[in-house]
Amino acid sequence: MSNLFGAILILFGAVLVCAFRYRILAGLKRFEANNALRRAEEARALFDKYSHYRQTVQFAEEEVEEVAKLMVADERTGQPVTRYVFLGEQFATRKEAEAARYAAIIEKAREFYKDLDRIYLSGRRRPDRPMAAGPGLPKPETRPPRRG
Repeated sequence: MSNLFGAILILFGAVLVCAFRYRILAGLKRFEANNALRRAEEARALFDKYSHYRQTVQFAEEEVEEVAKLMVADERTGQPVTRYVFLGEQFATRKEAEAARYAAIIEKAREFYKDLDRIYLSGRRRPDRPMAAGPGLPKPETRPPRRG
């Protein structure tokens, strides 16, 4: 009896795969296209000295909300008009709203680099302080012997 149930489940699974094969294949093709695009971007990033900045901006863009379209009544006429909202502020045109969004994205990316500077430069010694000699190290004033 359990063999019969197993065979029915396998047959039912095969029918489902056949019924939804176009959807499944379309999803797999999208997945493969996204992977090919990602690999091409990684290959391009190897030779582009500004790729890190581009990736930082893309990462910051993911964190910033999209511009929303809103229908409101006009203050003067009462007629419905389209407004574009970004971070709670209304804009008359999409171009103005997208410019505000882009400025927010760039500011977020700049803050990332400021944080990097704060993290990596805070541990370095300042040029006005001489480097202390540790055990086994010569004093900073001494020079290595000359050869020749």
